Amino acid sequence: MLVDYISDSKHEPEWMRARRHEALDLYLLSRLPEWGPDISGLDFSSISYFTDPNAPETDSWKEVPQEIKDTFEKLGIPKAEREVLGGVGAQYDSGVVYHKLKKNLMEKGVIFENMDTAVQKYPDLVKEHFMTQCVPAADHIFTMLHGALWSGGTFIYVPNGVSVELPLQAYFRMNRQSSAQFEHTLIIADEGSELTYIEGCSAPNYTTSSLHAGCVELWVKRKAKVKYVSIENWSKNTYNLNTKKALVFEDGEVQWVNGNMGSAVTMLYPSSVLVGRGAKSESVSIVLASGRQVQDTGAKAVHIASDTVSTVRSKSISIGGGKAVFRGLVKVLQNAERVNTAVSCDSLIMDDVSSADTYPSITNRNATAHISHEARVGRIGDEELFYMKSRGLSEAECVRMAVGGFVEPVIEALPFEYALELNRLIELEMKQ
Repeated sequence: MLVDYISDSKHEPEWMRARRHEALDLYLLSRLPEWGPDISGLDFSSISYFTDPNAPETDSWKEVPQEIKDTFEKLGIPKAEREVLGGVGAQYDSGVVYHKLKKNLMEKGVIFENMDTAVQKYPDLVKEHFMTQCVPAADHIFTMLHGALWSGGTFIYVPNGVSVELPLQAYFRMNRQSSAQFEHTLIIADEGSELTYIEGCSAPNYTTSSLHAGCVELWVKRKAKVKYVSIENWSKNTYNLNTKKALVFEDGEVQWVNGNMGSAVTMLYPSSVLVGRGAKSESVSIVLASGRQVQDTGAKAVHIASDTVSTVRSKSISIGGGKAVFRGLVKVLQNAERVNTAVSCDSLIMDDVSSADTYPSITNRNATAHISHEARVGRIGDEELFYMKSRGLSEAECVRMAVGGFVEPVIEALPFEYALELNRLIELEMKQ
């Protein structure tokens, strides 16, 4: 059985093997969702669910196999590490091939490891936090599959009061045809700590379908602050069915910053569960749906405690027959007093063959809550184009400027180097 093969190959403790089997049992009794985008093009029977890169993990870039190194060199991973990052992890298919943390962060007690390694080195921390309260395997069918087959990913622990001044980054590359990737990210920010984490994802384009079903768990403890930045540019044959959730405790703060493009279908809704008084969540995202892509994205905020605050800002662009769908879910529970939450969704449709839809869901069980929701859908108007053309700009330049202004609020939330990269990716997609 594949589950046992994965567990054996990683020399896992029995409790992790047991969790894999529990998740598999749940998966075998479950059905695919009957809501959302069509995922019938995903051929589960032809997918390779575990692809060993046949390269041991190393902290020396020189020791990474040349073929894998060439792929990551083109993506700028070594250069990024030298210039702006505190640590880098790189995963190729189902295995992490490179991981390194700056010495000064290690001396402060920061842990930044491959998730497989963390199971061996920090079993108590992992056992307490891995798919227990934040993202239980039973959440939905793809967390069940993930819980059974997860491999690789990132484990981060930031001790009390420690501020990680430079971002930590992991990059996930799915390189094999008809494959699946199930990396697991577990971040524990202890009391009063601060962290920025950046995640990049990509895959080459094939004619057969592939599956990405990763999982992210953030534990934001009392007065901690976590900024999670994700730039996902999957190939157009990839079904990106990802799960991301944060538990935010008293006076803790989480910020989700997401850039989503590529893939055949994306279903992604970063969630924040505000369990402590004064907890805050902010989610900002930019989505580009081009060609026949369906980008079904959004955010969730669940207010359990009083005096909690959440904001959701989404910007989507649909072009060339692409479909952008926004789903915003807010829940205010009965005992959550004085909640403030605001959701806004702006959609830009570039032609007559593209579309954008919004599905808000708001449940309020406390009369003291302040809740707002707004959604706008529009096009670049002829008057605006005429005005810019009258200043000597070509139509392509006018469109680029208009799109740049539209996405600027989200781009501003990114570190400078990644803002440049996302702008470049958007321009490339707009030209296709």
